[in-house]
Amino acid sequence: MPTITIPTGAHTPITNIVASESVIEKQQISHGSVGTGEVLELVDGTASEVLPTPEVAFESSEVVQWTAPSLENLSDIGVASFGTPPAFEAVLGTDERVRIADTTVYPWRTIASLLITAADNSQWIGTAWFISPRTLVTAGHCVFIKHSGVVGRDGWVKKIQVMPGRNADILPFGGITATEFWSVKGWGEDGSENYDYGAIVLPAAFPQELGFFGYGVFTDEDLLASVANVGGYPGDKPKGTLWYDKREIGSVKPDKVFYAADTAGGQSGTAAYIVRNGERVAVGIHAYGGQTSNSGTRISSQVFANLESWKRD
Repeated sequence: MPTITIPTGAHTPITNIVASESVIEKQQISHGSVGTGEVLELVDGTASEVLPTPEVAFESSEVVQWTAPSLENLSDIGVASFGTPPAFEAVLGTDERVRIADTTVYPWRTIASLLITAADNSQWIGTAWFISPRTLVTAGHCVFIKHSGVVGRDGWVKKIQVMPGRNADILPFGGITATEFWSVKGWGEDGSENYDYGAIVLPAAFPQELGFFGYGVFTDEDLLASVANVGGYPGDKPKGTLWYDKREIGSVKPDKVFYAADTAGGQSGTAAYIVRNGERVAVGIHAYGGQTSNSGTRISSQVFANLESWKRD
C-alpha cells in the first residue's frame, strides 16, 4: 500500500479519539464494490442508476430483519449547526426523488441511516456511506456540531447508531453504534462549508458483506460531463426510508461540486457519485443546497488522502 501523506492546513484531520484549495492534475480513484452492473443505463453517454418501480414492496426471505429504532419527531442533524429552517438540501421544482424499494442490494445497502446522539443527549438523523468494512464517510456536521447556541451541544457527538440499508421499520442488516469520529480543522475549528466532511469508524465490521463505494478525484471537465447520483434518508419522507435522484453536475469549485438532484434535510452526509465503467465512484459528500442547486464537499486530493487514512477493515 502506498504511503499516505496526511494533509495540513484546513484539511488537517481531527478526531475525538486521543489545506488550502487544490488544483486537480490527474485522476485518483479508490475502487469500491462493482456489484452486478445490472442497474446501470447510459444517459447521454454517461451512466446512472436504473430504479425498480417505486410501488414494488420490500421483500426478502433470505435476510434476518431487525426492528429499527423510531426516528419520529427527530430533525436533520444540520438543524443543530445551522438552525431552523435549514437553508440547505432542497427539492428544486418538482420532487423527482424515487423511493428505493429493496435496500438489501448493492449499492443501497452501503448507504446507512444514522441516529445521532449529541453531547447534550439530543437526537438527530443523517446519512453516511461505506468506504471500507468499518469506515463510513459523512458530513462534518454529522459528527461535530457547530454554533448550536445550546449549552453542552456543540462539539463531537456522543454516539451514532449506523443502520445500513434501513427500510422504514426494518433493519435488514441490524445496526452498530459507533463512538469514534473524524473530521478536519476547516470544519471543526472554522465551520467552513468547504471542509464539511468527516468519518465514522465502527468498533467492528458488520458480519454481512455489504460492499462499499469507490471515491475519486476528477478534473473539472470530467465532472461537468457526468451525472450526479444522490441517495439518502430524508426527513421529509416516511422516516427511515431511502430515496434517490439524479441530475447532471452543473458547476464545480476547488472544494465544492454542485448538482440539481433533489434532496432534503436528513440526507446530509450521503455520497454524490458518478458511474465510470460500471463502477460507482463518489466525487462529493452531500451537505448543502440552495435555490438553484444542491452541493457537496468535493473529493479533492486532500479529501482523498484523509479518506484513505480513515479506512479501517
